[in-house]
Amino acid sequence: MKAKHIIMMAKALSAVFSPFHLPVVGLILLFGFSYLSFLPWDVKLYILLVVYTFTILLPTCLIRLYRRYQGWSRIELGIKERRVVPYVISILCYFTCYYLLSLNHASHFIGSIVVASLLIQVVCAIINLWWKISTHSAAIGGVTGALIAFAAIFNFNPVWWICLLLLLAGMVGTSRIILRQHTLEQVVAGYLIGIVCAFLAIVYV
Repeated sequence: MKAKHIIMMAKALSAVFSPFHLPVVGLILLFGFSYLSFLPWDVKLYILLVVYTFTILLPTCLIRLYRRYQGWSRIELGIKERRVVPYVISILCYFTCYYLLSLNHASHFIGSIVVASLLIQVVCAIINLWWKISTHSAAIGGVTGALIAFAAIFNFNPVWWICLLLLLAGMVGTSRIILRQHTLEQVVAGYLIGIVCAFLAIVYV
């Protein structure tokens, strides 16, 4: 396989497994494998629409506008010092999402998904002040931590799902290293932080 094809695959993986996808993925799993599967479809769609708007659409659009305003490429935006504003944008969007869900009296578990994502964003933003960390790995680590937490709460065996997530985490982490966005240490640290933050947020919040 040629180097350009490897780089294209790495870019595709980074795009598909964007950190912003964590809340929506978590909600889809929650709606599929918990008592929340009995919610009416219009309620599920409304919740997914709200979460999609404030955790994927708005952060992505605002960060893209900010990047274009500054005249930076995606790679240039990846520099540690330039990631502060994108972190602030995403944190504000996630907080707004949680606030709207609270106003609509959403289930505790639905809110905990957004809280877990928000906590991961905040912790990564703080660490980023001193050391660049992989939010892609933190996001998929968050899915893993959420899965472990919900397996404990709803009493199901998550082994095969965890195996799949470990495979995906390895692929995503490798793609970030191939694209020279992160080192192995930054990828592993991000994954572990995602697991811990998501687990604690869902179990204890």
